[in-house]
Amino acid sequence: METITELTKETKADEIQSFNEYKEVEKALQIYIDSAKSGDGKLSRTAFYDHAHILGSIGGQLYNMTADEFEGAVAEGGASPNVKSHIAWIDISGPAAAAKVEFIDWGGLRFTDFFVLYKENGVWKLSGKVYDSHANN
Repeated sequence: METITELTKETKADEIQSFNEYKEVEKALQIYIDSAKSGDGKLSRTAFYDHAHILGSIGGQLYNMTADEFEGAVAEGGASPNVKSHIAWIDISGPAAAAKVEFIDWGGLRFTDFFVLYKENGVWKLSGKVYDSHANN
């Protein structure tokens, strides 16, 4: 039978691991956020799995892109040095996660991005994204 001390240590270890997972998901999202600021499409592409899909609309036009196509769109849009972002929430269950990131002034627009992420071989990456372009939708 485990003692209270042994149970407490396991709980503390679980808490630390859980906290660290949130930090790892934030790192995966930060790659994407940095690409928004820099306009670096290649950096954006590294945040996504090969199978990833991006879906949303701007100005009423639907964009349904692969990660490779989105790389080009980020590069074409160029740098947005004044973009501000906020990770609104992260939800994790084992190797699966979801996150919401808010952007203002990315190419002059406001976006809300919803991501699904997956952890494979110890690395979190974006599996897909849907977004809203607010007033420009």
